[in-house]
Amino acid sequence: MVSRRDFFNAAGLVALGTGVVSRVGAASLPEAAVATGPATVPPSLPPDGRPYYPVVTLNGWSLPWRMNQGVKEFHLVAEPVEREFAPGMKAKLWGYNGQSPGPTIEVVEGDRVRLFVTNRLPEATSVHWHGQRLPNGMDGVSGLTQPSIGPGKTFVYEFVAKRAGTFMYHPHADEMVQMAMGMYGFWVTHPKDPDFMRVDRDFVFLLNSFDIEPGSATPKVNTMLDFNLFGFNSRVFPGIDSMHVRQGDRVRIRFGNLTMTNHPIHLHGHEFMVTGTDGGWTPPASRWPEVTVDVGVGQMRAIEFDATEPGDWAFHCHKSHHTMNAMGHQVPTMIGVDHRGIAEKINQLVPDYMVMGERGMGDMAEMEMPLPENTLPMMTGEGPFGSVEMGGMFTVLKVRKDQKRGDYSNPGWYKHPPSTVAWEWTGTLPEAATSHAAGGQSMPAKVPAKGKPAEGELKARKPSGGHEGHH
Repeated sequence: MVSRRDFFNAAGLVALGTGVVSRVGAASLPEAAVATGPATVPPSLPPDGRPYYPVVTLNGWSLPWRMNQGVKEFHLVAEPVEREFAPGMKAKLWGYNGQSPGPTIEVVEGDRVRLFVTNRLPEATSVHWHGQRLPNGMDGVSGLTQPSIGPGKTFVYEFVAKRAGTFMYHPHADEMVQMAMGMYGFWVTHPKDPDFMRVDRDFVFLLNSFDIEPGSATPKVNTMLDFNLFGFNSRVFPGIDSMHVRQGDRVRIRFGNLTMTNHPIHLHGHEFMVTGTDGGWTPPASRWPEVTVDVGVGQMRAIEFDATEPGDWAFHCHKSHHTMNAMGHQVPTMIGVDHRGIAEKINQLVPDYMVMGERGMGDMAEMEMPLPENTLPMMTGEGPFGSVEMGGMFTVLKVRKDQKRGDYSNPGWYKHPPSTVAWEWTGTLPEAATSHAAGGQSMPAKVPAKGKPAEGELKARKPSGGHEGHH
């Protein structure tokens, strides 16, 4: 853990209005802390209020509060922000307190919480506290449970954090635009008993998707499915920080999905249990070991495991196009196509034309092609053995025997023991068994006479017209 002063220095935060306030100060708004960088901020112990073990927000931070007569007061500011997705690309988003996602809010079960929300956007907004039990008028649905928060206005939400668990917050006003622009944040309500479900390291982040044209910086808010950037906490590989743990640590990773599709999140090298959802902790008898968990839209998952295996273990979405950057959806497959003749002719018209894709797309990770300004390579990242050929929703869990308790610094690349790394074989190869069978036939088809269609064979004819009337 780090001290309060070190917390603010590491976060690059402007710390205003935190701590216990005077009677005069209590009548005023708590000042809003603002983040200036994308680094992962180490956890700091709570300066006051009930004790808890804080979480680590991947490429993020937790929002400071002030105590006002026994009430925890937070100040969220909805505003336009600039977020670096990875070195070489910045996006113009909407978020909270200088960042997208907004800061993580941490409270304790039973805390009375007062949240001031100031709107610095050009349109009205609101905040829905996703998964919380609270008075209906505090649920944050514009027009249904409250008036919208107009530009320049500040509204107050106040309720008791009734149950421990993993939650999110996001707008319930012009949702399609505001969430596509990056407006959401994480909320953790810790249990009253700090030792209940206690772990050694507790990481949190949100899953994101954006559609940003190469060379531009603002998301296309009307996109429904064809997103080209997928990330953890509005960062994409290689810009996502790795997670650093001590061998033997009990580790929890919590993630929430506010994108437009599901994400199967996969951990290498370890099995885990799903111990929590946005509905609460899962009963122990309902758990089973997994290495991949699918997170649906609007859902959250908390997974736990013992970090017993040292190494650098990949952690990523298992939809392969979600681990790429700046994808094009209309690129034809060119594997096996011989470009040699046509490439020579094209080079006469377009000097420096390069053939791409005839052997697969892995070569693109190593090509140093000029890119549009503010655009990331589709596959990138250098590891200790060469190109990682990844992007998007990909990071690394680093497990080390000598990582000190409470130390979240990067230990560097794993030093493999002798004879434990795959190697190239240079000797004589044994003959490889191969099969060209198409599979068994439990119901063999009748073989027709030569030149005659099989009995019952369907003949299809392409219609001469277009596709009018098809849906």
